[in-house]
Amino acid sequence: MLEAEFAARVEEVGGQAFVVGGWVRDFLRGEKPEDKDYVVTGLDVERFRRIFPEGILIGRSFPVFLLPIDADDGKGERHCEVAMARRESKSGSGYRGFSAEADRFITIEEDLYRRDLTVNSLAMDLHSGRIVDLYGGQADIEAGVLRPVSERFGEDPVRALRAARFAAKLGYRPAPELVAAMERCRSELKEEPGERILGELKKALATGRPSLFFRLLHSAGLLEATFPEIHALIGKTQPEAYHPEGDAFEHVMLIVDEVSGRTENITARFAALCHDLGKGVTPLEMLPHHYGHEVKGLEVLAAWNRRVTLPAVWRKAAQFIISQHMRAPRLSKAPKICSLLLMMKAVEKELPVSDIKIIIGADNKGLPPYLAHAEEIIAAMSQVSGADAPAGLAGKQIGDWMKKKQLEECRRLLENTMS
Repeated sequence: MLEAEFAARVEEVGGQAFVVGGWVRDFLRGEKPEDKDYVVTGLDVERFRRIFPEGILIGRSFPVFLLPIDADDGKGERHCEVAMARRESKSGSGYRGFSAEADRFITIEEDLYRRDLTVNSLAMDLHSGRIVDLYGGQADIEAGVLRPVSERFGEDPVRALRAARFAAKLGYRPAPELVAAMERCRSELKEEPGERILGELKKALATGRPSLFFRLLHSAGLLEATFPEIHALIGKTQPEAYHPEGDAFEHVMLIVDEVSGRTENITARFAALCHDLGKGVTPLEMLPHHYGHEVKGLEVLAAWNRRVTLPAVWRKAAQFIISQHMRAPRLSKAPKICSLLLMMKAVEKELPVSDIKIIIGADNKGLPPYLAHAEEIIAAMSQVSGADAPAGLAGKQIGDWMKKKQLEECRRLLENTMS
């Protein structure tokens, strides 16, 4: 079903169809819009079901349908979310503390009023192309400002993280009233399920500059409540000769942005975020030095995982980077280099060698020659097979033979790369 047919069928029974939210925002910004979400007014659920029997009801607290719509944009038909216009009222705490009301008398203006930011509180009438903008969203897009729609912003405290994520995604500056509204979310935010906070972290790491997410949370006094492991880095001074950018927090923000500019792999970006976690627990009397922060960092990561279960792939990648990011640039002996490269191969499913090089290169301001040629050396060592072992060897003997041959291959290539 084409989008125009969808809109026409809604209008035939007295309703109106709108595309809402992020698609309209990005359209007005001149950016490539993301998937469309629709809102329908003037219809109740029963009538909607009669005209769209193919729709699949997925909403629990309020009616949302999945409907196959082809927007005629070359992407083909896909299931889009179509919601009945609704109004909400606060009935408890947290994101579950809402009661929603959806009927054919609720207007698009009422539906937009319940949204978080003015730049997201926009709709386009599918019939006329008219932009519905009651709360200054277009002006804020032009000014590059993030502003809450109303005093109801804090009714869902995770909107504070969502706002910080949009700061990282769009590069817009927060209005003072947004920062104030975020600050008021602090007490309820502490009670939110860790999964919701982790969900916003995943989306923030997918943006062009994840540091803006953490910086805005810090400005609003929310970083400690949401990501205490990152907040602990603030004020942890470092030797200026190696880190002129400032404390450990500033260093980590610099590295996570640099890594994000070179790889789209969110797992690699998370590993970069975690590489210096151990500096957050350095005793004050030890500063500006951080002896043993590689070991301490693993402990902090484990505590983070106990507090909020991290994706296993994130955890394994971060463990490798935390434990090896200081050691890797310093290795010069072939046996240790060989061992590290084999470790890199072992974690390649979680963190590709190319991304390990990006993280270590960003943190070390360059790569040692063996790491620059890591893929080549690993490929050569991987050609060593137990099937080629001399006759008469068995069990551990074959393993020892393979290690010897791998080391020989590593030495051979190291001589070429380091000469």
